[in-house]
Amino acid sequence: MERDSLSVPETVVRETTGDQSLPEMGVVEQVWETDPIAPVDLEAATREAVESLDWSGVPDGGEVAVGAGSRGIANLSTIVAGVVAAVRNLGYEPFVFPAMGSHGGATGEGQRAKLAALGVTESSVGCEIRSSMDVVEIGRTDERDVAVVADANAAGADAILPVNRVKPHTDFDGRVESGLSKMLVIGIGKQRGAKIAHDWAVDWSLREMIPEITERLLAELPVAGGVAIVEDQHDDTGIIEGIRPEGFLDREAELLETAYELMPTLPFDELDAVVIDRMGKDVSGQGMDTNVIGRRPFAINEPAPETPEIKRIFTRGLTETTHGNAMGMGSADVVHEDVLTGLEPDKTLINAITASTVRGVRLPPVVETDRAGLLVALSTGGVVSPEDARVLRVTDTMRLDRMYASPALLAEARERDDLRVAAEATPIEFEDGQFVAPTPHES
Repeated sequence: MERDSLSVPETVVRETTGDQSLPEMGVVEQVWETDPIAPVDLEAATREAVESLDWSGVPDGGEVAVGAGSRGIANLSTIVAGVVAAVRNLGYEPFVFPAMGSHGGATGEGQRAKLAALGVTESSVGCEIRSSMDVVEIGRTDERDVAVVADANAAGADAILPVNRVKPHTDFDGRVESGLSKMLVIGIGKQRGAKIAHDWAVDWSLREMIPEITERLLAELPVAGGVAIVEDQHDDTGIIEGIRPEGFLDREAELLETAYELMPTLPFDELDAVVIDRMGKDVSGQGMDTNVIGRRPFAINEPAPETPEIKRIFTRGLTETTHGNAMGMGSADVVHEDVLTGLEPDKTLINAITASTVRGVRLPPVVETDRAGLLVALSTGGVVSPEDARVLRVTDTMRLDRMYASPALLAEARERDDLRVAAEATPIEFEDGQFVAPTPHES
């Protein structure tokens, strides 16, 4: 079967739905008070984070392995370059290694390319990048006898310094979620470590596993500490902090509470349809953040968030930086054919197998046009008029400052202090069935 034949033409959808009327759309903006670190201050903040760690155990001129992941962290290349410069100023020889589990197709070159797509290259950060999938076993857990592995390049260095954002995880709730500890267990564990962790997560939850394996890794590896990042609602860098090994779990738990407070979410709890312009690994580990969409249909032994309740999700495409990895597309109810044409099946399946979440890569129904996707979404969620339909269109689940909203939502927004109506509703414009209006974050 040809790939194109999987897409349902708009004419078929319109005949089936009776060419249902669509709501007009205006623009809503979320009102947030933020205090990000100014770009000119990033270098100093990063240097202070690195210098706050205890380097007494690292020999003069020793090698320091700086771990960088695959997430779309704001100012990532600037921060990593700052870490590299600070390490070198202390008299050590830094190198960067990918700490991203199985991402990048689980190959050394694929992970190097993943870093490059995020702006992290040897020229941008000022040091060598050593990218390999080789790991060494550094021990086993006490009670369950689970192998604990780490990137061979990192394990062979005189010190290891992971750099990562602390934020809510998409698959589980725990004292620590995404951050330095998870990067140690899954990111630095490469494909093998990530697979081990997710296999055991079926019977031994990630919330229990990550702290235990983190403690074992800290005991066996020369971890000098970590550089933790917390972003604000605009995805700007809000906090850069050095955390010593003995404070990993406790301090990370405190930063996670802050990250939950700052995490951008959809401003409405009940929605008939949400159009998401793009998804990808740089946006969220599951392509679309489960904490934002209120869906966790393929997590292991974990309940879904209580809100929001979204009847239908239409996803329009993949980010360029995800490099064809469509992990999480199974959360959508319908997708544009751009998702299908951008999909790299091998990368997506490798990620799904490693994470033991094959349901997350189930392909939803595919439509040829935006109008068809919106018609499918609204005609399958119950009887609702265009005037009453509660519809949002967002750029992705990380950029939620500005969004297109239907009249029913605009009316609600006018009554709230945390929202501002930036443009009144007008009919949706299409060209050959595709949205004319640009993605809301860039409009």
